[in-house]
Amino acid sequence: MNTQKHVNQIVKAAAPHMVGDGFRVQSTLPGGTRSENNRISPFIMMDYAAPNYIPPSPRPRGVGEHPHKGFETVTIVYQGELEHRDSTGSHGFLYPGDVQWMTAAGGILHEEKYSEAFTKTGGKAEFAQLWVNLPKAFKNNPAGYQNLTKADIPVINIGAESYVRVIAGEYGDVKGAARTFSPLNVLDVRLKKGDAVTFSVPAYFNTAAVVFQGEVDINGQSLKAVETALFEKEGTEIMLTALEDATVLVLSGEPIDEPIFAYGPFVMNTEEEIVAAINDFNAGKMGSL
Repeated sequence: MNTQKHVNQIVKAAAPHMVGDGFRVQSTLPGGTRSENNRISPFIMMDYAAPNYIPPSPRPRGVGEHPHKGFETVTIVYQGELEHRDSTGSHGFLYPGDVQWMTAAGGILHEEKYSEAFTKTGGKAEFAQLWVNLPKAFKNNPAGYQNLTKADIPVINIGAESYVRVIAGEYGDVKGAARTFSPLNVLDVRLKKGDAVTFSVPAYFNTAAVVFQGEVDINGQSLKAVETALFEKEGTEIMLTALEDATVLVLSGEPIDEPIFAYGPFVMNTEEEIVAAINDFNAGKMGSL
């Protein structure tokens, strides 16, 4: 029998900070880079860039060339236009509704900036970037990149204007667009005021619901932007009711029961593996743009 998952903590987003010279973001999840903090595994962290006007600029701003190893980055664009390049040779643009799922795995160099076209005109930007851990068995796999356009992502309508986009995992019988290395769900939810939706989640999954915009009742608790609900393991149902028009990202996944040792852009299992990652980067073994 399905029972509601109890909300056991509401986490307010941290104060905004700059990433690179173009991204003003807030960290929305409690730090998942410590082995003793397994509450959000397989998720590590997530930054949210709330809607913000970006003025025209003579050059694209963002984050220049930098490395990653041992995990995946998932970038969801709500407004604006980003451009991506990496050492696998991938190059692409992210428009509103698009998702970039980058598997750093054994090592990758990449850069993320506003596109040249967006840079010239300026405009509103809004996006989120989620870090997803990889099981040890896949941390040294070849790097990869999934460019998921808006059209690639299944949409389930909930009422006239409300819907769920299945980025990864599944919602009911609908499978998500992304390939993953462990069982997890990433669901992009838009609800008009008064609309409601219910999700079924395995009891052993770690689960979080991040409210980006609006106000939502989640299993009897009221959350506003930018707040995150963390749930008890027990129970299998989450019900969201929009108290105002809302955007929510619902995350759930099977915990990766392995040690975590993280340093900057690297997430491995031991300190020795971090040292090896740094040495590989310094030796140029992660390729070039």
